[in-house]
Amino acid sequence: MRVEEAIGEYLTSLRVDRGLADNTLISYTRDLGKYAEYLAGRGVSELAEVDEEIAGGFADQLTGAASSRARTLTAVRSFHKFAATTRLSPTNPASALALPKQASRLPKAIPLAHITALIEAAGTAEPPLGLRDRALIELLYGTGGRISEIVGLDIDDIEFAERWIRLFGKGGKERLVPLGSYAHDAIDAYLVRARPALAAKGKGTPKLFLNTLGRPLSRQSAWAVVRAAAERAGLTGITPHTLRHSYATHLLEGGANIREVQELLGHASVTTTQIYTAVTISTLKETYATSHPRARYS
Repeated sequence: MRVEEAIGEYLTSLRVDRGLADNTLISYTRDLGKYAEYLAGRGVSELAEVDEEIAGGFADQLTGAASSRARTLTAVRSFHKFAATTRLSPTNPASALALPKQASRLPKAIPLAHITALIEAAGTAEPPLGLRDRALIELLYGTGGRISEIVGLDIDDIEFAERWIRLFGKGGKERLVPLGSYAHDAIDAYLVRARPALAAKGKGTPKLFLNTLGRPLSRQSAWAVVRAAAERAGLTGITPHTLRHSYATHLLEGGANIREVQELLGHASVTTTQIYTAVTISTLKETYATSHPRARYS
């Protein structure tokens, strides 16, 4: 079978049998298009003509970030596996293709002074949005919640007397997280002095955070709130997830147990939480290197 025809059958299978999202299909189409062009340049038109040397040559000539190369090679490997399984090809010449190693990206935490500056900047937004935006950021940092969890909050999910907040994570899994005094006071001020004015413009909703039309604040709008506050504070690279990372890192640096942080973050496995210990250890090593008289590393 010709390469282009086989790729067409594979993409059809991804769309019909596996129901992949349009964006994923676009990526597969683009990456396999590059592969088809490479094969054509080598004079290969039939799928049966592709061997391990040719497939390996395609991997060797790829350039760009490791993540981009890994995505392309994943598409090629999946395509050849499909072709071999469905007998479009007698062999799988891509079975031995190794994906490039990607550098582990440690989560980015920011100093408490930057957190404070961000919150103060959020409060300068035009009323009544200043109180809403301040409460939003206080809650993101004060609970370590994901942005989807925070914008999904109902007012009834907050236990003001007990100082708890109820978050619903991935798969709808519920967890209780302590509500600190700063976040508590910011939410109280928002509910009393700002939310009623926003709610009056809508049709009524139990959601905690509202937009200027009185409707539930969207995830995208919440991102925009954080981004705008960061710009006013003169900070760069700040996202809602930065606040979650900072929450976890600051807890560990303050002496919290990793299992406790796992529960607070809603991680299914402690392995996911352990990445934050690498951040803390790197900070400790830096402090040691600059403070201890015999800290020079060989």
